[in-house]
Amino acid sequence: MTQPNHVVRERCSWCGTIEDYCHYHDNEWGFPVDDDRRLFEKICLEGFQSGLSWLTILRKREAFRKAFANFDVNKVARFNERDVERLLGDAGIVRHRGKIEAAINNAQRALELLETEPSLAAYFWRFEPKPATRPKKITPDALATMTTSPESIALSKDLKKRGWKFVGPTTMYALMQAMGLVNDHVEGCSTRAEALRARKAFEVPR
Repeated sequence: MTQPNHVVRERCSWCGTIEDYCHYHDNEWGFPVDDDRRLFEKICLEGFQSGLSWLTILRKREAFRKAFANFDVNKVARFNERDVERLLGDAGIVRHRGKIEAAINNAQRALELLETEPSLAAYFWRFEPKPATRPKKITPDALATMTTSPESIALSKDLKKRGWKFVGPTTMYALMQAMGLVNDHVEGCSTRAEALRARKAFEVPR
């Protein structure tokens, strides 16, 4: 009996064959996001990832959601020292006092930002690079060197001025990749076209 042919999905090399990476790559990375809760989650998790592998964060994401009230900005902004101690005792997350306190601080700064901005999404999408400034082709070698951009530097500088923490240019570029401000799926990756279509259909929040 002839076995059916199985189509091999071409992906960016960074996700390899690791199931958690592949699912994240195929369904989230590079796709545009305009939901403030999801954006705040991404900001926090990118900060916790600093110095660690993203795989570690992905595998702890559900624990992070439970520990941080599903990343509800209003709830996290009200966390106090008792919550910090609770989180430091939670083995399901990354127990780093500086990063935990930064997430709480950033929730408070996010509420301040929302006093003058219609949404977090509207603020972050203002830093989307112009198409003309982006490489014409994203190759694996090029992607390996793309850790910051003029826009991620500008975003980092503005957030730091507003009092946010763990928002360096490299972390902000990773956020831009994650939320679809840039599409860094390499040429030949089957998800690249899917992310492009999603961006064309996406209405940038104003």
